[in-house]
Amino acid sequence: MTATISMETFDGDASFDAYIAEPAGGEASAAIVVIQEIFGVNAGIRRKCDQLAEAGYLAIAPDLFWRLEPGIELDPDIPDQFQAALGWMGKFNQDAGIRDIEATIRAARDRVGGGKVGAVGYCLGGRLAYMTAARTDVDASVGYYAVGIDGLLGEKHAIARPLMLHIAGADHFVTPDVQAKMHEGLDDHARVTLHDYPGVDHGFATEFGKRRADEAAKLADERTMAFFRENL
Repeated sequence: MTATISMETFDGDASFDAYIAEPAGGEASAAIVVIQEIFGVNAGIRRKCDQLAEAGYLAIAPDLFWRLEPGIELDPDIPDQFQAALGWMGKFNQDAGIRDIEATIRAARDRVGGGKVGAVGYCLGGRLAYMTAARTDVDASVGYYAVGIDGLLGEKHAIARPLMLHIAGADHFVTPDVQAKMHEGLDDHARVTLHDYPGVDHGFATEFGKRRADEAAKLADERTMAFFRENL
């Protein structure tokens, strides 16, 4: 079953929408919060949720841009929409986004009877997945082609539960020097695992469109699912 539901903010003073996908029969012992790219909760993000539901998880993708404009859905393969997404990212309050993710984690945990909750994010969502691992009680997190992690390494001491990061080797948003800093800062962290995918660019695991690199995407997704099976 899939639906759009209303979520209450962490402080309980407002609400925002989220896409939810439940496994057949509605029974799930664990949940996964799916954290959007800069393109909103679009068809690709909804498909990620659907696939997780097919694997037996409750999956929820909160609309993190709701404070800017509710319901943003953009196509990265359309140049004007890609530029619009960059604009939204520049206006987005990431700290407020983490609080919305925390509210989603709380709601997801209630929906699975107090069971475990993971998070997986892409692009901006990959960065937020790292921040979620450092700032919330999420049980396990995965970030795909996370941006700007070199500027967040000061928070690594707060990562108490497993985190996996997938790094696109030819990422034009995460340059080789940044990738090197990620490895230097995180390779010896007991809770963090990094995987490199040489020759593929940012967005390689997208469900739809020109950015997808199928072989690397399938390998990363296999690792992600094994990670969640082990930790949720």
